[in-house]
Amino acid sequence: MTSPDLALLLDYLQGQRRHVLAAFDGLSDEDMQRAVLPSGWSGVQLLHHLALDDERFWVRAVIGGDVDAKAGLSGNAWAVPDGLSVSDVRDLYLREAQLSDAVLSEVDLDAAPAWWPDFMGEQWMQSNRDVLLHVMVETAAHAGHADAVRELIDGKQWVVIT
Repeated sequence: MTSPDLALLLDYLQGQRRHVLAAFDGLSDEDMQRAVLPSGWSGVQLLHHLALDDERFWVRAVIGGDVDAKAGLSGNAWAVPDGLSVSDVRDLYLREAQLSDAVLSEVDLDAAPAWWPDFMGEQWMQSNRDVLLHVMVETAAHAGHADAVRELIDGKQWVVIT
């Protein structure tokens, strides 16, 4: 059974995921592949990063200890492999989010993460709650980045209160 704290945190994470997807909704594949910020990444690269670094790495591998998720980690998650379409990357993000939700629905927030990678050095996130909050903050920050990218592409804005 999911604790009230966990249910609330999952609701917020799912809201941020929806925000990211909504920011890009309706853009053409060309627009999703276009870099409009000086840092040079595109919308499809952002989705790929969120799928692999946040959902797969932090949730499935670190919190869940999923051996397959650990094995699937490689290099730069911002680099979309050749042959992967915008639709493929969106589907990957949705699939990774569903797999993460399955892990998170059963997690003890106060327990230590199941795995900590050696390349990260000393473990600096002491509980699953720490890791989940990190994922939430990362997803929310990238939702804001997605808003900026969308506005630069076609002027569409998320909720703007004046």
